[in-house]
Amino acid sequence: MSPSYELIYWPGLPGRGEFVRLVLEEAGVDADNLGDASNPPPLAPPILRHGDLLISQTPNILLYLASRHNLAPAQGAGFFHLNGLALTALDGLSNEVHETHHPVSVSDYYENQKEESKRRAADYTKNRLPKFLGYFEKVLRGEKSGDGPWLYGGALTYVDLVLFQNIDGLKYAFPNTVGKLEASGEYDNVFKLYQAVKDRPRIKEYLASERRQKYSNGIYRHYPELDGE
Repeated sequence: MSPSYELIYWPGLPGRGEFVRLVLEEAGVDADNLGDASNPPPLAPPILRHGDLLISQTPNILLYLASRHNLAPAQGAGFFHLNGLALTALDGLSNEVHETHHPVSVSDYYENQKEESKRRAADYTKNRLPKFLGYFEKVLRGEKSGDGPWLYGGALTYVDLVLFQNIDGLKYAFPNTVGKLEASGEYDNVFKLYQAVKDRPRIKEYLASERRQKYSNGIYRHYPELDGE
């Protein structure tokens, strides 16, 4: 039997480790979180250990797990097509979100860059977020997405899980903005995908469990002053 997976990540934060956790939960496999004082992660988490193999960078980890657990097609055009979608989602709906509350310096406190954060968040919520939601809405309406709510080939892939986590985090960070975007009806397929993932039996059980980390001071943070409230 294959050795168990070990997910090395900061304890108590969903962060980028949550994209990996969702794939593991959907695949029905276990992982031990070693991101604590006794097991300091090398350089930057998340990191996945599987036997003698150590993999870093979220997109790399997702590709590895998805190919092993039937959440991505075999290597070929579809394999790289999905990786492109994942990179786009992680960039525009995750990395750029973090920059709304840390636009000047990642190592400095939010309180020391609040005015810059307000400017960055205003541009993100007005321009960047609708742009990326619009892109994924276009993908979902495209022929390549196939039947059903999924992004590619009419079947759930790991990228659907990535987009779900993006939307879930955005709902927490910018509830006012996302609520208006959802109510507009312009991105109905994106929010249908979000709900479809949320309703999957393993994901539904995971979200209701204590294994699901609560949002706090990670990528997705809720500051009312950044959400137009």
